[in-house]
Amino acid sequence: MTRTVGQVRADVEEASRWLAGRVVRTPVLRSPVIDELAGARVLLKAENLQHGGSYKMRGALRAVGRLAAAGHTGVIAQSTGNHAVAVSLAARQHGLAATVVLPVDAAPTKVDRARAAGARVVFAGTGVEERVAVANGLSDESGHPVIDAYDHPDVIAGQGTASLELIEDAERAGTPLDALVVPVGGGGGVAGACLAAAGSDIEVYGVEPVGCDSLARSLAAGVRVPVVPAPTIADGLRPSCVGELPFAIVRDTLRGVVRVDDDEIAAAFRLILTELKVLAEPSGAAGLAGALRLPPDRDRQRTVGVVLTGGNVEAALVARLMAPRSADVTREGVAA
Repeated sequence: MTRTVGQVRADVEEASRWLAGRVVRTPVLRSPVIDELAGARVLLKAENLQHGGSYKMRGALRAVGRLAAAGHTGVIAQSTGNHAVAVSLAARQHGLAATVVLPVDAAPTKVDRARAAGARVVFAGTGVEERVAVANGLSDESGHPVIDAYDHPDVIAGQGTASLELIEDAERAGTPLDALVVPVGGGGGVAGACLAAAGSDIEVYGVEPVGCDSLARSLAAGVRVPVVPAPTIADGLRPSCVGELPFAIVRDTLRGVVRVDDDEIAAAFRLILTELKVLAEPSGAAGLAGALRLPPDRDRQRTVGVVLTGGNVEAALVARLMAPRSADVTREGVAA
């Protein structure tokens, strides 16, 4: 029997209760400068301050915890970095062996974090198909299950708890959200956001780098559309195709997708660092870049929530992105 969105939303609420005390309830940040640029009240959920440096810890802990309870002794994951780090840390907490498959060009910071957590690191090409094939082969050899980075119900529910907390905190502050913006890689995070916002009037938007817009193209076509990911500084947002389960969740609930280029992501990165005094990786800063392109409400000040999904970034890239340059912020590029 097909489960309703309300039933799946209950998974997010259950995951939130289970994760309480196991993850950081990260702060919500705000800047008058960012509000002015956006023409809205912008509340940013600082998941860059989460265990493991990203909101991926939420989904990884939920998935690994359930597998450990079921008697599994090891897990396998593939990703460009943050999911692998999170699964490695979650496996160590539960006493499970972890093998993670990363691209050969993975950020050294993320490779080092996975190894420091005790995971075995295997490198495989540069594309997601190569990593998936290697991960599945390792699973066949070992019998350990693969925890997909986004096409997994426990991962989606866990990631959705970040959006749920942001919704709750905004309501408690007397500034309930009108819109919620989440960067899109494989779609697990934005699918979780749609579930967290189910039953409300909150408009949920995804954000994709230009040329890495599988979700936007899939929504337009009505079926999943793969892309050849273009180069981007947002290394966590370049899977070749949105996940099957995330697409099934968002296709009828997502308000739209905002496409942003590297200059806009870099400008958002600098805003976060200079105005909020926290470090987000470009993939996380993409959410703010998208929020800055949403059209303002001319009749009232809307409240827009943004999930800053991670903060694992190389020092050399930080230096390059902070170099003086000009980047104009526009309000175009929303795909219905």
